[in-house]
Amino acid sequence: MGRYVARRLLQMIPVFIGTTLLIFIMVNVLPGDPVRALWGDKPPDPAQVAQIRHDRGLDLPLWQQYLHYMGGLLQGDFGKTIAGNRPVLDEISQAFPVSMRLASMAWTFELIVGITLGVLAGVRRGRFVDNTVTLFTLLVISVPIFVIGLLCQLFFGNELGWITPTVQDSESMSQLLVPAIVLGMVGLAYVARLTRTSIAENRSADYMRTAVAKGLPRQRIVTRHLLRNSLIPVVTYLGTDIGTLMGGAVITEGIFNVTGVGNLLFQALARREGAVIVGVVTVLVIVYLIASLIVDLLYAVLDPRIRYA
Repeated sequence: MGRYVARRLLQMIPVFIGTTLLIFIMVNVLPGDPVRALWGDKPPDPAQVAQIRHDRGLDLPLWQQYLHYMGGLLQGDFGKTIAGNRPVLDEISQAFPVSMRLASMAWTFELIVGITLGVLAGVRRGRFVDNTVTLFTLLVISVPIFVIGLLCQLFFGNELGWITPTVQDSESMSQLLVPAIVLGMVGLAYVARLTRTSIAENRSADYMRTAVAKGLPRQRIVTRHLLRNSLIPVVTYLGTDIGTLMGGAVITEGIFNVTGVGNLLFQALARREGAVIVGVVTVLVIVYLIASLIVDLLYAVLDPRIRYA
């Protein structure tokens, strides 16, 4: 197990370098000049523009800029914003906990409700519960996430008055509840469908017939045998979905005015703050790689037949 973890950590290095390099190149080929944008509609001073570009290293070749960025990254320096000259790490440190809290609530919602609906549909395949869950998940997948968010905002906020239409305090768990549900709706549908399909397939497996022949209680058969062996594809999806929730919260955070990573990324794209964009993506890549490693290790917990050399 230890050698496997070490090997996976070494494999993360080229993946990390490749993804950050790709984003770095994409950001630097975007149209527009963020330095000239500091003057707004006024004509910029060429000498000041050249000086700022020189101070920030923007006049260097792209490969040198990337090497300087990676060198600073190894020392915990994500660079500084062009507009406010603030450390990018400070910007991320303010937004990341909010998005992490929102994504954690959405992920928990997916986990609990999605697996529950999937189990109910899987053990009652072809019945009313199964058809209802299948129809519900298909409807959720078909409707765009921003439509679900706007409907929840209008109905629960403006019509019923149960929530504030926009989040006033991003630190409040209660105010983040509805945005988290909206963010986790599509993931919930996929988790429910994966669980339902996996359970329906494993119900006819030999070990299930053996468990039934032994006269084991139904609850134990479902929880100890059927569910445990059916969760491997679900765990795979849930593990990779953590990074998706963190990065895919742009629309949800925009609708509910949540000051998280999605909002920070949107503003950085609008201002063409390359250092902020690359810094946010770097953090998301790290989260995704760590989640993938944890998922691989959980396989051995769910299925004792899996062993890592």
